[in-house]
Amino acid sequence: MAFLKRSPWILHYDASSCNGCDIEVLACLTPLYDVERFGIINTGNPKHADILMITGGINELNRAVVRNLYEQMPEPKVVVAIGICAATGGIFRECYNITGGVDKVIPVDVYVPGCAARPEMIIDGVVAALSILEEKRAKMTGAAQAKEDARHAAGEST
Repeated sequence: MAFLKRSPWILHYDASSCNGCDIEVLACLTPLYDVERFGIINTGNPKHADILMITGGINELNRAVVRNLYEQMPEPKVVVAIGICAATGGIFRECYNITGGVDKVIPVDVYVPGCAARPEMIIDGVVAALSILEEKRAKMTGAAQAKEDARHAAGEST
């Protein structure tokens, strides 16, 4: 796991799940699994979140909500699709109102398999998301530094 300069904050959204994966996400926060040992903080505000964890398939009613939550999150951001429903629509994918998995609406960085996904798998997915988040931060920092170097080379002052 990469070294992080600050604690990552997660936002959990239940798109339309059966609540099996939601219960397992909450189990990750209990002392038995203790995902907070990685410095992770659960938030309810997308403007503070670094990682968006989504359970359930995307339906026509929550499509705009998921896109809105994603757009409100600051860059860099990572999306974790938890469970088979979030990945593909799961057993509900043939229903008239299910669009499919989360990747039909927003880009997904990490897929956590299972029905319901076990807390250990969710924690593995979050750890993978932390590595991706750190890579994205490094790219953003590198791009900002390159832009600053170009400005200095052109003779502009800050």
